[in-house]
Amino acid sequence: MFTRILFSLLISCSFSLFAQQTRTVTELHDGWKFHKGEAEEAQAENFNDTKWEQVTVPHDWAIYGPFDKEIDKQTVAITQNGEKIPTEKTGRTGSLPFTGTGWYRTTFEIPEFEVGKKVILLFEGAMSKPQVYLNGEKVGEWAYGYAYFYFDISEKLRSGENTLAVKLHNEEFSSRWYPGAGLYRNVSLIVKNQESINQWGTFITTPIANEEVAKVNIKTDFSGEHLRLITRIYDKNKKQIAQLESAESFNNQFDQNIKIETPNLWSPETPYLYTAVSQLYSGDILKDEVTTKFGIRSISYSAENGFQLNGKTRKFKGVCLHHDLGPLGTAVNKSALRRQMNILKDLGCDAIRSAHNMPSFEQLELADEMGFLFLAESFDEWKKPKVKNGYNRFFDEYAEQDVVNLVRATRNHPSIVMWSAGNEVPDQYGSEGVKRAKWLQEIFHREDPTRPVTVGMDQVKATMESGFGAILDIPGLNYRVHLYKEAYEKFPQGFILGSETASTVSSRGVYKFPAEKASMKEYPDFQSSSYDLEYCSWSNLPEDDFILQDDKPWVIGEFVWTGFDYLGEPTPYDTSWPSRSSYFGMVDLAGIPKDRYYLYRSRWNTEEETLHILPHWNWEGREGKKTPVFVYTSYDSAELFVNGKSQGIQKKKDSTPQTRYRLMWNDVVYEPGTLKVIALDQAGNPVAQKEVKTAGKPYALKLDADRTTLKADGKDLSFITVSVVDKNGNPCPTATNQLNFKVTGAGSYRAACNGDATSLEIFHKPTMHLFSGKLVVLVQSDEEAGSINLKVSGNGLKNQSIDLQAK
Repeated sequence: MFTRILFSLLISCSFSLFAQQTRTVTELHDGWKFHKGEAEEAQAENFNDTKWEQVTVPHDWAIYGPFDKEIDKQTVAITQNGEKIPTEKTGRTGSLPFTGTGWYRTTFEIPEFEVGKKVILLFEGAMSKPQVYLNGEKVGEWAYGYAYFYFDISEKLRSGENTLAVKLHNEEFSSRWYPGAGLYRNVSLIVKNQESINQWGTFITTPIANEEVAKVNIKTDFSGEHLRLITRIYDKNKKQIAQLESAESFNNQFDQNIKIETPNLWSPETPYLYTAVSQLYSGDILKDEVTTKFGIRSISYSAENGFQLNGKTRKFKGVCLHHDLGPLGTAVNKSALRRQMNILKDLGCDAIRSAHNMPSFEQLELADEMGFLFLAESFDEWKKPKVKNGYNRFFDEYAEQDVVNLVRATRNHPSIVMWSAGNEVPDQYGSEGVKRAKWLQEIFHREDPTRPVTVGMDQVKATMESGFGAILDIPGLNYRVHLYKEAYEKFPQGFILGSETASTVSSRGVYKFPAEKASMKEYPDFQSSSYDLEYCSWSNLPEDDFILQDDKPWVIGEFVWTGFDYLGEPTPYDTSWPSRSSYFGMVDLAGIPKDRYYLYRSRWNTEEETLHILPHWNWEGREGKKTPVFVYTSYDSAELFVNGKSQGIQKKKDSTPQTRYRLMWNDVVYEPGTLKVIALDQAGNPVAQKEVKTAGKPYALKLDADRTTLKADGKDLSFITVSVVDKNGNPCPTATNQLNFKVTGAGSYRAACNGDATSLEIFHKPTMHLFSGKLVVLVQSDEEAGSINLKVSGNGLKNQSIDLQAK
């Protein structure tokens, strides 16, 4: 049995909350200059950058477009998709200008800087191949655009003004999806004493964690001699509940054990976080202090019980997420991440896989706070390439340090319950791949013996023969549902994880006739049907995975591809133009749920009812024609009505995978009016109902904000869903009106997105067309408090506005 128990550190805070300040963390957010292209001598401190663009970091230079068919055009056979003949791919990386060189420059001062202080320059992600210069001298370089890394710049720093320059370079054929470009995650300066806790130097586990007691083990790596450590633990109300002082260390590491009575255990349902304060003393002088949030919980994996959290068996209800945030690109934004995760919470989702990259610190903080289990992934490539200029170029030199940094930076998040060493790596074939898998897994175990390691395997037959799948802690299967049983019987672990499932494709609000199962189906409008019956050559429909989850105790859960649409990989239209983003998401690129969202919600959200009806009921020209109606619901049966005429009662039944999980009326004849479904309880009594009405002509706009009060920090966002209604207030599901946006007051227009994978409209321009009657506008707060107004207008429509407040 593989058992791992963790007591989790969240992240070091910038300033002390409980005592005097001994270290500072300064986020280098403002004051950056940016230039796209080569810039001779740009690293020099006296370089003239007055004509460069002023930007804030995090920043993605490529998201501002334009979309261009020629950008990173590839003639390639995607082997992991089963392709054998190369074809021209035009939207594979989003058709955005991420390739080339970019320079960033900023100046900063460290007030009262003292000689002898230790100063760390931390990068949470830089796309890619960063070369870092301070005051004209090279500090260092890195390779992997998704990696966290840092440099000690103590010897190169000086009093007064310092000039920091960063050169980044993205090559063609370096990614399979839109990777973004630039300093897309935070850059920070950490100033502390030489005698201090090391960067990512705290690791906390619980050998015992149950409702009665937790035994907390805290290992703290430090620099200095003759020091002592005091650790205090506080509950969520800031009440101190434990304290321990240690003066004895071994190899510059303190090893402490603290007992906590009747702990509140962390879980997705109860994401309780404590606070720990670690204080490092020399005599009576406080040298360093790190404040952290953490959760207490236990995890285990076994053939007998599958995956257990806090001693209870459960299955992962997970989604895979790429790192882009739709119209924001890859520039990390916590409010955008929080919105994503709120939508996933409503879905009933309890787990996230970072695909196929190292997650942002912000995403992990939110997973801890909001309650998500997390599968943290590292690589999409090892030594053997998928793309010419991918990570294969750096594997030998960087792989170990990239894993070390991933684990040390994030290993104390209670949300993380598993590591992934790779995704569909070509190294699955042959003995060399087995050796690499074992080598990587041992690095993960060395750095964190508390969690298991998986790899998302698509070449399942090969991994059975080579032993690749047998050596992993967790055998993860990407699709290949027909091989689950054979893999279960041949692999020794006694369980299987659906590390990537479904890859069903659909376009929000688009329905194709006849409604039938189809693989790699293409249409002239480059959309996929939202009847949720279309999938890819290597994948399947959701119900194939549902059956495995429900009927096989040895399947420990799934991570659906994907939770949200993302930029790039527009399968099945990756040879078509224009098509520049995915169709895989349960939620579209704008963050608007598709029909498929409610199919999963009907199974996953066990706290609230689901009753969702499709398609829309605006079908001029289909009068008298069969127009199938599907209902996704948490109820077992329902009766359907068209203009008051019953279409009969349907019950979920096991005759086909679809009828087991969907209610389907395939012979409904379209006539304009009202489509109504009434859900029935076990006794056949009505318990809930939903209606869809045929809408008239577009008349007015409707605005719904996810939040109306923002922080006045220059970063916070409100996402306003804009839809069109007729004179009676009915949504117009086929409206494509061009809209214009204007923001006034203490905020600014940030972007818009309509979820249309074929749209070439630029996200940051204040105009966009509706797609299937909707789009989303992003409004960003300023750094000063005040009122914000968004006005939306469109020809022939009654304009609408909404007021927000920045505080």
